[in-house]
Amino acid sequence: MSRIRPGSRSRAGTAALAALVLTGTACVGAAVTLPASAAAPACSVDYKVQNDWGSGFTTAVSVTNNGAAVSSWNLTWSYAGNQKVGSGWNADISQSGSAVTAKNVSYNGGLASGASASFGFNATYSGSNALPATFKLNGVTCNEDTTGPTDPTDPTDPTDPTEPGDRVDNPYDGAKVYVNPEWSAKAKAEPGGDKIANQPTGVWLDRIAAIEGVGDGMGLRDHLDAALAQKGSGEEVVQLVVYDLPGRDCAALASNGELGPTEIDKYKSDFIDPIAKILADPKYAGLRIATTIEIDSLPNLVTNVSGRPTATPNCDVMKANGNYQKGVGYALDKLGDIDNVYNYIDAGHHGWLGWDDNFGASAELFKSTASSNGAQLSDVTGFIVNTANYSALKEDNFKIDDSVNGTSVRQSKWVDWNRYTDELSYAQAMREKLVSLGFDQKLGMLIDTSRNGWGGTARPTGPGAKTSVDTYVDGGRYDRRIHLGNWCNQSGAGLGERPQANPATGIDAYVWMKPPGESDGSSTAIDNDEGKGFDRMCDPTYTGNPRNNNNLSGALPNAPVSGHWFSAQFQELMKNAYPAL
Repeated sequence: MSRIRPGSRSRAGTAALAALVLTGTACVGAAVTLPASAAAPACSVDYKVQNDWGSGFTTAVSVTNNGAAVSSWNLTWSYAGNQKVGSGWNADISQSGSAVTAKNVSYNGGLASGASASFGFNATYSGSNALPATFKLNGVTCNEDTTGPTDPTDPTDPTDPTEPGDRVDNPYDGAKVYVNPEWSAKAKAEPGGDKIANQPTGVWLDRIAAIEGVGDGMGLRDHLDAALAQKGSGEEVVQLVVYDLPGRDCAALASNGELGPTEIDKYKSDFIDPIAKILADPKYAGLRIATTIEIDSLPNLVTNVSGRPTATPNCDVMKANGNYQKGVGYALDKLGDIDNVYNYIDAGHHGWLGWDDNFGASAELFKSTASSNGAQLSDVTGFIVNTANYSALKEDNFKIDDSVNGTSVRQSKWVDWNRYTDELSYAQAMREKLVSLGFDQKLGMLIDTSRNGWGGTARPTGPGAKTSVDTYVDGGRYDRRIHLGNWCNQSGAGLGERPQANPATGIDAYVWMKPPGESDGSSTAIDNDEGKGFDRMCDPTYTGNPRNNNNLSGALPNAPVSGHWFSAQFQELMKNAYPAL
């Protein structure tokens, strides 16, 4: 049974963010904060470099108006180096020379006294990445008093035990995110890969052996020790994918696992229990550990069972024996008892659960699973969507309520009566539904943007022709897959939005939970000792099944077994990245 400890599972408390001011090269997670003083300055600014990969960076900015209320705002600053601002969000950002101006957009112009607005952007640079020294809000200089840097001469071993941190509503807020050195090395070895090699990605625990490390690879403790070294004096999130259910991924073959459908006891004793024991070690109490719980499991019990056109015998077995719910419930309970662990349950993607007969039933299943087998709703920090998938973050060129010649977009072949057109709208709607069912009001969502950029020359620049609803949708959609049901090593896919915290309402972070360059499955049958099978959806010659409406698979050729490095896919994602690298 779950233990109830006062305050241990509450997401209501938010830790204060310590300001860190650096000169010279900005490190990942570095921030410059201009705090309010007794003289009531015009504004205070919090400028955080969340990720820096050596030739570019992602920044989150928050500006607080300490003066009289304003109906519109612009924030200006200048760079000392050659930083060039690229794509942004929640502000209209422009640059002339070294001078940058960020103006409000239509929905965040009003700033009452004491109110704040947040925005972010991606940028490039070479050489040094010095932080801006001065900010002005509507032409008035903000307070320039700053806190000093931490002592660089502190001899403490970075892998020494850390003090427990306060539990927060959003673990990604104000924190760096762990860069897996094994993935980073593979990325750097690729032509052009150094552009993204310092991005944070998920660490996949996809078999029992992964806990200690496979071959010469890093085990869970190795990763946590490396995260402590990266952490420094700030906050650090470590992203883990917990993925080894009995009868895993019953509707596919490429990601089948090592445990048979009935091996729930082995799952508990040999997989979850050892993970929980390591994560509960006081040495790691100062890390924020975000877990993605069992991808592609619970949704299969809604969509791929008897009575549905996409039913499989394996999914019927798993629904009958209840081991998916038992496993997920046990994982939530054991990991949820650890104060610095933040559990996110996999919630599929809009092209899977966005239809009316899937959406509500899935939400109900999530609730029942998270409140049984020892788990409580308070063990759940949030949900993650689009894990290891390709659905576009936001389709700008058509909306679900649009119509062409009297025919609704929902009737187009691409949308096919789905209620959603992209992952952002789906994630926000799923969050709203889950909260209505009893999950915490502060429930957060993650969106995996590692492979959903869909840039390159095939990316539409505007809506399609209004000849028919199909020409309108197909001509304007960013997602260039042949069918929404295609999921394996997709041709034409690109890197999506870079990982960032608080990018949109209800969204804790955009993440790269699936490390770019790791295969979804082999193009042909390949013998392996990992329990992974051959799925024809990974074969580029395959003409499909009911789950993709009998279309070609759209997969790249010559792919290795799932999880293994696939150089051609990595290069495809780099080439088609949006925002571009």
